[in-house]
Amino acid sequence: MHYVYILSSRVRSYFYTGCTQDLKIRFIEHNAGKVTSTKPYLPFDLIYYEACVEREDAYKREKYLKSRLGKTYLRKRLKNWYTNRA
Repeated sequence: MHYVYILSSRVRSYFYTGCTQDLKIRFIEHNAGKVTSTKPYLPFDLIYYEACVEREDAYKREKYLKSRLGKTYLRKRLKNWYTNRA
């Protein structure tokens, strides 16, 4: 399986969208500071993920979720999370 995931920084207003084949290990790497692009925003919570059988489908979905329409979709999909966070 290939996973598309969204991380939310606990200390700053920062979201990270990524793709991986091993979600558990990748999440540990992010929180251990092993990912350069997310290191300044530690620690993270995993707030959303989707699983795809094909790698190409996961990367297409990642690209969509990073777009304006994708972000709108996520706001609607995670409405309760956004409401409870405020």
